[in-house]
Amino acid sequence: MHVAFVAFVTLFPPVNPVGTSFIIDPMLGKLNRKERIAVAKKISFYCFCICIISVIIGSWILKLFGLSLPIVQVGGGLTICSMGWNLLKSDTATSDKAIQPEDKFSKIEKSLFYPISFPMTCGAGTISVLLTLSASNSFKNIEQYIWNTSALLVGITAMIFVIYICIANTHIILEKIGERGQQIVNRLSAFIVLCVGLQIIWEGLQSLLSLK
Repeated sequence: MHVAFVAFVTLFPPVNPVGTSFIIDPMLGKLNRKERIAVAKKISFYCFCICIISVIIGSWILKLFGLSLPIVQVGGGLTICSMGWNLLKSDTATSDKAIQPEDKFSKIEKSLFYPISFPMTCGAGTISVLLTLSASNSFKNIEQYIWNTSALLVGITAMIFVIYICIANTHIILEKIGERGQQIVNRLSAFIVLCVGLQIIWEGLQSLLSLK
């Protein structure tokens, strides 16, 4: 229980499910309730897979391709910056009228894993935390390893549930502030996405420079 609680609390800052749900909501468009639930389920599933892979074989994958976490941070940051810049330049109202609902949903569906789930929701920071937690849990035998890994999975599952709740219900809050309020939130979210990308790039560059 201690490991599971520590995993949940430690994951909360890098994942930031509440803030992230407001940031990515403009990218989801005006979906109906059924589509919103489907999108929230898929994003939650993708994030769960990313977390599980990070805990079990994440460090091996990085070593296999010769990658370091700072490089992953820089690459993910560049992607997020590009997304934020495109959102700042886009005219949401015009694009919503031009795209049919079916085409809009299929277009959103293609971006649910990349870049919404990764690297926006579960990015390099989340992977770094999970790699640290999985490495710091010492074990004397295979039974202890299974218990520790299972505890991490419990903490991850709790975080995924919070992600699902936030993404599925953020639009309710946005609808109450009106269309003008939504436009303001969308523009602010786009600017925050750009700044988040720059921050991730800066942290990656700092880590790379400190290694030299």
